[in-house]
Amino acid sequence: MPYIDEHSLAIGATRERVWAALIATLRERIGRAAPGAVARARGLTPVRSSGGWRAAPQPGDSLPGFAVAHSQAPERLALRGRHRFSRYALEFELDVAGDAGCTLRARSFAEFPGLAGRGYRALVIGSGAHRVLVRRLLRDVAART
Repeated sequence: MPYIDEHSLAIGATRERVWAALIATLRERIGRAAPGAVARARGLTPVRSSGGWRAAPQPGDSLPGFAVAHSQAPERLALRGRHRFSRYALEFELDVAGDAGCTLRARSFAEFPGLAGRGYRALVIGSGAHRVLVRRLLRDVAART
């Protein structure tokens, strides 16, 4: 998939603490944002949450709109998903930074097929909304640590 962007944030906590905060934040923000009926209406795949979103999700575990493609706690989490206007990936990397710190990095990739996809890309990426949401997610993870 084509690269969209990357955002990172230095967090004064161990990778293990940041990993736990990342999983909890994803579970709460994404898992609760699109219950089954809402996810179906939006055309999200997968539609519902499944698997181990308490500690270390495994490939195939899901949240509405995202399935785990790769998980290597506490270093890397790769999510994939799709909806009517896009196919996308969101990858998190946690790098050790100093004695008790971690850098949380989020990389986004997406395809926007067709005319509707191009319109959606302009709405979400071109407007800056995607950037705002990803940065807010990173700050929420930091606050949770």
